[in-house]
Amino acid sequence: MGRELKRVPFDFDWPIDKVWKGFVNPLHTAVQCAHCEGSGSSPIARHLKDQWYGYANFRPEDRGSVPFAADHPTIAALAERNSRPDVSLRWPGCSAINEAHRLADMFNKQWMHHLNDADVAALIKADRLRDLTHDFVPGTGWKSNGPVRTPSAAEVNAWSLRGMAHGSINQWTVVNAECDRLGVDSQCSHCDGHGEVWPSDQDRIAYEEWQSVEPPVGEGYQVWETVSEGSPISPVFSTPEALARHMAGTRWGGDKGTPYETWLKFILGPGWAPSLVVSGGVVMNGVDAAAALQGKQNG
Repeated sequence: MGRELKRVPFDFDWPIDKVWKGFVNPLHTAVQCAHCEGSGSSPIARHLKDQWYGYANFRPEDRGSVPFAADHPTIAALAERNSRPDVSLRWPGCSAINEAHRLADMFNKQWMHHLNDADVAALIKADRLRDLTHDFVPGTGWKSNGPVRTPSAAEVNAWSLRGMAHGSINQWTVVNAECDRLGVDSQCSHCDGHGEVWPSDQDRIAYEEWQSVEPPVGEGYQVWETVSEGSPISPVFSTPEALARHMAGTRWGGDKGTPYETWLKFILGPGWAPSLVVSGGVVMNGVDAAAALQGKQNG
């Protein structure tokens, strides 16, 4: 819910919540690549990605790994948690033992939980295993815990069972490294990894060289969202105070509850805010955070 103040003419009447026409590139004539279905990946890379997430047949033994048993400590703990009466269950009425077997079966079908030493080396090289190679110091961030220690594949696989261990970047890193080891291209040869095909180079260049056009400038005050390409989310007002009163009356989304005084500080101050800000463990919407920072700077 990024927010931005724009000064536009009083009679500016572009529809609220509609992306401004000057921010939409009309020259996109590329079509999805039929060979890779828009993924930009080669057939082998797509298959490896499917194995990573468990969408294609996978055996832990093929990566030199050992299948997890239902009594693995982490799996057993997850099963116990999932089967408690106070948890909204995916499988109502399941027992801890049945849930443990379900989880073990699911994890054993996913490459992400059965990496080998080469996979781990690729992630270490890309600095993607900081949970295991660094310490997190509150207020400071990640700090190396000495010479980079290479965790074993078994350690990484056990760690992967907890929460959101591997994201899409880890998947991309490991799949590309495996393609390199196999001596195959990870990108689609028909679209060079772009996922789309242009009618001609001239069309592509024209699209890339297109420049956006801001709305007309005037004396009015208006708030825009910047989550999309950009669209107005308020009428145009003649004074900052009138706009602040309108925005303070918002009853939906991330703006709900932001008071008049905060909006006025935002309008008279930075006039731009990100969606969210996390400070000291507290999550604030961007307008609240920007106004608070403005107050500190002025105080």
